[in-house]
Amino acid sequence: MTPSVLVAPGPLDSRTGGYIYDRRMVEGLRRLGRQVDVLELDSSFPHPTPAALEHASRTLAAVRAGTITMVDSLALGPLAAIIVREASRLPVVALVHLPLAATIGLEREDAARFEEDERRALAAAARVVVTGRASLPLIARYAVDASRVVVVEPGTDPAPLAHGSRTGPVELLTVATLNLGKGHEMLLEALSAVSDSAWRLTCAGSLTRDPATAARVRATAARLQLENRVTFTGDLDRRALAACYDRADVAVLATRQETYGMAVAEALAHGLPVVATMTGAIPDLVGDDAGLLVPVGDTAALTAALARVLGDSGLRARLAEGARRRRDRLPTWDDAARVMSTALDRVRGSGVIFRGHFPYDPTGDGSVLEK
Repeated sequence: MTPSVLVAPGPLDSRTGGYIYDRRMVEGLRRLGRQVDVLELDSSFPHPTPAALEHASRTLAAVRAGTITMVDSLALGPLAAIIVREASRLPVVALVHLPLAATIGLEREDAARFEEDERRALAAAARVVVTGRASLPLIARYAVDASRVVVVEPGTDPAPLAHGSRTGPVELLTVATLNLGKGHEMLLEALSAVSDSAWRLTCAGSLTRDPATAARVRATAARLQLENRVTFTGDLDRRALAACYDRADVAVLATRQETYGMAVAEALAHGLPVVATMTGAIPDLVGDDAGLLVPVGDTAALTAALARVLGDSGLRARLAEGARRRRDRLPTWDDAARVMSTALDRVRGSGVIFRGHFPYDPTGDGSVLEK
């Protein structure tokens, strides 16, 4: 097998969906016998300092010719000039969680700059791996030939069924970094309209990656007089997060943008019903029997869905049954790594066009590769 490297901006043990994906993919590829090294860049990406760019340039120049070089999308655009320079000797795989230019809340000038840089980097890449089908329309804007694009969606760890709160208020759990795209303010506004119901909300996710948004979300909780009903835990390690899932009754996610929806998949793995927005792979994951889904940005619809779930224990039980059915069909990280390995095997290619994808498989027939 051709050796590979993953170029990651910052520590790979960071607790965000993109870093978790990268880390688990490296682990899975190594279990399959592939040689995969990790090259960690400075954590200033996607806004690298001059010193960070110089370090990245030296790092990629030192990679042995012919090594498959996977570049995480947080670094892809900022490294465009270096990638163009190195692409003649390194088969570059662009690992796109979400194009930087599509990040919610960007100034127009920043989005335009990111898009131009990403266009150059993607044109030089031998393959483009996207981590969710929702990214395909975004990638299409860059005029990347479809034959170079592969979808490799995340896996999910098997998990024990949640015990739930058992007594007392209904325990709601949202797992997401507090940033502009995750919709925490809308969630709080919706919950404030059903404040007569007995509920508590735990928000598990970083409070430091986007301090301005985190401060605004906490101010919103105070303004709505929800401080005694909402807990902000910050980043949690695996054991602490598992404890949150175990005592939860319902998983909620008001996100404005997902390429997949790893937190929703993890909630289903614990047998939790879901109230979420219809973005990324969430509709496929949840279906019509494991949760209630609402349009992105529709506070009234979210309020109505939360009111239904909070006010009807029978509905919660039925949706939990649906979640337990779906948890048994969730793909694992080993499944995902096998698809990625196949994609890497064909990077240097023999004329075979790989159009593989790794969708959630509601039919359970295991058909994940199309050739």
